[in-house]
Amino acid sequence: MIVVTGATGNVGRPLVEALAAAGERVTAVSRCVTAADVPEDVTHRQADLAIPADLWPVLDGADALFLHDTGPGAHLLSPQDIIDAAKAGGIGRIVLLSSIGVATRPRSPSHGSVGLSFDNAVRQSGMDWTILRPGGFASNAYAWAESARTRRTVAAPFADVGLPVIDPADIAEVAAAALREDGHAGQVYEPTGPTLSTPRQQAEAIGNALGELVRFVELTREEARAQLLRITPEPVAETALDILGDPKPAEQRISPDVEKVLGRPPRAFADWALRNIAAFR
Repeated sequence: MIVVTGATGNVGRPLVEALAAAGERVTAVSRCVTAADVPEDVTHRQADLAIPADLWPVLDGADALFLHDTGPGAHLLSPQDIIDAAKAGGIGRIVLLSSIGVATRPRSPSHGSVGLSFDNAVRQSGMDWTILRPGGFASNAYAWAESARTRRTVAAPFADVGLPVIDPADIAEVAAAALREDGHAGQVYEPTGPTLSTPRQQAEAIGNALGELVRFVELTREEARAQLLRITPEPVAETALDILGDPKPAEQRISPDVEKVLGRPPRAFADWALRNIAAFR
């Protein structure tokens, strides 16, 4: 059995679907998961990773675990408690969804210290481990959905700075391979999209998928910062803006890892936009 945490998220949801389609026994775990959120024949369990007692019955008897570090809420978790519960449940294989920022922004409170604590706990677990370190997700564009629907406008900072954003479905497929197949133990994969993609280009791709013009409005850093502070702590917002506006070479590198694992190139942002265009209509 494979346990998937963060099962209703942008990566967890397609991962659960991919594993179920491959005939695996899957337990989908989230703080708010319900039967309607998962495919038929997938077990759904509610659990809070911050409460170790929630995890023991969920992980008992499982073979493999997909661990999502939960992003901004990761500082509330104890990686070692999660690992201990996994080992006690008999899990021998673990795939961690981490972030490229663990390597590129080690002094960042969220990307560095917190993310690194998960990396270290997984590496020292004694289990067969694989770590995934993607950068920006194509699904971050959902933040533009309301303005694209109502005003056919997308607003973002750093209009012409490109990053190799990745379709979360590609991350999910790489994770599924690492959970199901041998040969991935001890690997750190950095899945990316196939090209650098700028906010202006992403807005154009959304417009093309809609068949209508979507106007792009460039925000200043301060305007974007004010928006981010409504939903994220200041250190997280500042790090995100640093990456978006002044990415390091490693954050702009096009990685071969998706093709190496899946035997095909990663999907472009335009493919993601077309597949998810209903959110922008």
